[in-house]
Amino acid sequence: MANKLVRGSLIILIGNIIFRIGGYFYRFLMAILLGPTAYGILGITLPFQGIFQTLSAGGLPPAIAKYVAEYEAVDEKDMARHTIYTALKIMVFLGLFFGVLMIFVVAPWLAYDYLGKPAALVPLQIVGLITPFSVIVGAFRGAFQGVYKMEYIVYTRAVEQLGMILFATAFVLIGLSTVGALWGTVLGYSLSVVAAIYIFKFHMKKFMPEASKNFEFTRRDELKLAGTLVKFSIPVIITAIAEMLIYNICTIVMGRFLTFDDIGFFAAADPIARLPLIISVSIATTILPASSEAFKLKDIDMLQKYVSQAYKYSLLFVVPMCVGLAMFASPTLRILYFKNPAYVAGASALAILSIGMTFYSIFAISTSVIQGIGNPRIPMYILVGGAVVTAILNWWLVPIMGIAGGALATSIACLLMMIPCIYFVFRLTKTRPPTSAVLKIVVASVIMGIFAFFIPKTTLWLFPGIFACIVVYFFALILVKFFKKDDIEGLRELSSRFGPLAKIVNKLLNFVEKLEFGN
Repeated sequence: MANKLVRGSLIILIGNIIFRIGGYFYRFLMAILLGPTAYGILGITLPFQGIFQTLSAGGLPPAIAKYVAEYEAVDEKDMARHTIYTALKIMVFLGLFFGVLMIFVVAPWLAYDYLGKPAALVPLQIVGLITPFSVIVGAFRGAFQGVYKMEYIVYTRAVEQLGMILFATAFVLIGLSTVGALWGTVLGYSLSVVAAIYIFKFHMKKFMPEASKNFEFTRRDELKLAGTLVKFSIPVIITAIAEMLIYNICTIVMGRFLTFDDIGFFAAADPIARLPLIISVSIATTILPASSEAFKLKDIDMLQKYVSQAYKYSLLFVVPMCVGLAMFASPTLRILYFKNPAYVAGASALAILSIGMTFYSIFAISTSVIQGIGNPRIPMYILVGGAVVTAILNWWLVPIMGIAGGALATSIACLLMMIPCIYFVFRLTKTRPPTSAVLKIVVASVIMGIFAFFIPKTTLWLFPGIFACIVVYFFALILVKFFKKDDIEGLRELSSRFGPLAKIVNKLLNFVEKLEFGN
């Protein structure tokens, strides 16, 4: 079981990093090819695409994974198979229902009444076509997760993402603009469904053989199983919708008050600001099972060590990255969107959002710890409250400050979510906050930020400036005496996974040891 967990977690972790980068690549590519106005139309459809996909899935993929795993553990393979089929029926119904609802009811209302932008009608209607395909593949991914075949999830996501990027790019290049980009998404998900069905039919037989001839499963049994699945999925879907709104509600509100160009500028800056989350989400993914295991074993010392290290190592990298993005917002946008220099107008939003992502990084790690020690409802309540606060702040600030107001509202909401989450982590785990280490990271980052302030904010100086800031930050950490012997050993152990970079990291750590401890 331990090997399954480690192997599965590693596969999903690597897959998440790769596909997050792929998602950024898709958005960068679309932004360059479409231009601010058309990309703004695409940007306004993305939140509704995510929301309707989540509603249609009904929170069932995690339920499938849970109950399939449980039935497999006691060798009830017939029940595992019927769990998949029952959930699939529910999800197909929900996918078709919400798809039709989006095409004929929600999209017209959004385009004409809420947004007042008729050009968004057809793109929003295409979102309704994406929904059924996305929920079907979600059901199969839940089945793959239930039997610990995480690589199958990665395969279907690879087909989905590659298909989406290739078809969207081709359709945009032949002149179909935003509509073409969305049709590429439809085809990407449909290909993913084909891949999932193929894998399930030809590669899952050894985990889930054909149903036994003497197995009875009545309509009443199916309804009872459906009720069990839905009951489990309710808090899951509430949490998923709330988290999605935290990310996207600013874009939804901007659609009401701002132009497509403004939305395009914000949509171009948003994925860049979230780059530091790759580190924090990776650590959060690791800390959840680790904290869960330590809590189950009642090893309080180990649990406290995990919590303290998770915050320290995450902030060690995330804080300077966020400060650097804020300081170099304009040249970063100018280089990434070199074909459309107009996107530099999103620099203010990028600078503010980057700081907000520091708060969200801490929140993500805190959430994983709380979930790991058996309190999943606490983050759910905080997320729901955060979504409400985000909506209120955006509705107030966007008309006044434009896209910078949306970024500020999101950042404030992230701060307000972070504070109670940290409180519950330290209260429930009885861990002393690593205050000294965090303050030293902040001081070193401020020193780096002051240095960066005097570097010219031009494309020519961007990469030399980033390199110089890294050096300044490194020596600032030494100056404030951040590194302790256990930190160096922990970082040395972590660096062993960096491949060819391990030797360079080790040399740096040896250098730090000599300066700090005279070894």
